[in-house]
Amino acid sequence: MRKMALAISTVLFALGTSLASAQTAQSGPQNPAVQTQAGNNSNAPVKGANSFTQSEAKSRIVAKGYTHVGSLKKDANGVWRGTATKDGQSVNVSLDYQGNVNTD
Repeated sequence: MRKMALAISTVLFALGTSLASAQTAQSGPQNPAVQTQAGNNSNAPVKGANSFTQSEAKSRIVAKGYTHVGSLKKDANGVWRGTATKDGQSVNVSLDYQGNVNTD
């Protein structure tokens, strides 16, 4: 009986340590759907299914310091594109599904 308890304890210990060593911590999403950091994660719009409404796209662009945002239309790649003003300059602006705001 004592040998059986020792054998079971040994198996459980080995199983527990192998499961613990198999787990690795992920530092964060590898391909986030929405950009949560202050900057872009891409210097060009990322192609993908965009769930932002036109109003949400405009709000996100304005939040990045642009004014007079207009003519927003979603293109075939799922990127919102339009015009805006920043630092007194009129620019073409885009917003991808990850929340990256870029100028063309």
